[in-house]
Amino acid sequence: MNLKEIAQLAGKAALSSVSPQRLIKENLRREGRYLFIGGDRIDLDKFERINLISFGKAGKPLAENVLALIEDKLQAGVVTGTEQYEIKDKLSFYPAAHPLPDAWSLEAGKKAYELALSSSERDLLLVLISGGGSAHLCLPDEGLTLEDKRAITELLLKAGADIKELNTVRKHLSRIKGGRLAKAAWPAKVVNLVVSDVIGNDLENIASGPTWWDSSTYAQALAVLERTGIMGICPESVKKILTEGTQGWREETVKKGDKVLKNVNSFIIGDNLKALYAAKEEVRKFGLETIILTSTDSGEAREAARKYVQQLLEFGRKVQQERRAFCLLAGGELTVTVRGSGKGGRNTEFVLACLVEISRQWENFKGCDWLVMSLATDGRDGPTDAAGAWIAPESLEKIRAKNILAEDFLKNNDSYRFFQEIGGLLFTGPTGTNVMDLRLFLLAPKGT
Repeated sequence: MNLKEIAQLAGKAALSSVSPQRLIKENLRREGRYLFIGGDRIDLDKFERINLISFGKAGKPLAENVLALIEDKLQAGVVTGTEQYEIKDKLSFYPAAHPLPDAWSLEAGKKAYELALSSSERDLLLVLISGGGSAHLCLPDEGLTLEDKRAITELLLKAGADIKELNTVRKHLSRIKGGRLAKAAWPAKVVNLVVSDVIGNDLENIASGPTWWDSSTYAQALAVLERTGIMGICPESVKKILTEGTQGWREETVKKGDKVLKNVNSFIIGDNLKALYAAKEEVRKFGLETIILTSTDSGEAREAARKYVQQLLEFGRKVQQERRAFCLLAGGELTVTVRGSGKGGRNTEFVLACLVEISRQWENFKGCDWLVMSLATDGRDGPTDAAGAWIAPESLEKIRAKNILAEDFLKNNDSYRFFQEIGGLLFTGPTGTNVMDLRLFLLAPKGT
């Protein structure tokens, strides 16, 4: 049984299931004057203008596939996630950066805000949202610079803040996040098509919820800075804005029940669970018993690795005793608190931590063939060009042959360079989608 081939095919099936082209085809169709989205029917003739904002890592392919359905009705649009700036087919394309916003992110944010502000009650605003959107659309609140926004984002990422904590801060430093883009578009009709990169498909936190209500507060944003230990080193402008917000000197983000959300409808068209089910169906073709463990992974990558290896041990006993082959699947998004000076992402760190744990309990895995894989569905694992990594018994053989101490690389957060040394990095290139991360664990009787 070729476990590497199975893992590769499962990964391809998962990514294909959440490709923008497929998601739009499955969820939208046009019949004359009507646009059908899920179970809803929208009469396009009711609107004087139709504008489009598509942002995030799937921004361009989502926009291109929707454009084919509404081009005759479209007035203007803003699209991010492109290789270069251009204006084409009524759309303005911006090569905005991630995970830290750049000058193009700022330009895209300004243009999107202006487009929303120009909307009237006779207009339809289509908003296509995907992971990475928080960085792609950037419009700092008054008193904050782009450099300040970049600095606080980088500090939070290195401190191991999860996506909810990160977005709680970002929403309270922005003129468009936390429902404020919907407020700018009021009273236009707003329809959100969302590819979710957030656990539980929480619309508050996908791309920082620019067209959805927000339950977090300025006080909670300040508390995040305290918890992560960056209060003393973050920009003074950030502390000033958040403090003024807690004192009522700045308007809060849009809250549930606000009238500006009355004309807003949202549809989740792709998520992590969809990708996991596609991977499961692919693996089952090879006769493995396949179990989806969760689509809500969170927490530190190293801690998660220890827990998963313990589960692998339990299934490893079944493999050896009952001669059965298993595939365990999981999804979500882990975090890494950076304490070293190495290079890596949450997926490569997770796989390296799994290898360290398995090597400590090698005797218990001797009767099994096994493989562990973890990859970012957007094709980029943190600040690297890899999507993730995989390990198998041969990985242990290589570190022994090269006399490498995997623990040292892990301590230095240097998982990328570790896998450069022994092999195992996964490269997909940009995938044009983003539904968090996928983890795959394969176990089979030795020699099958």
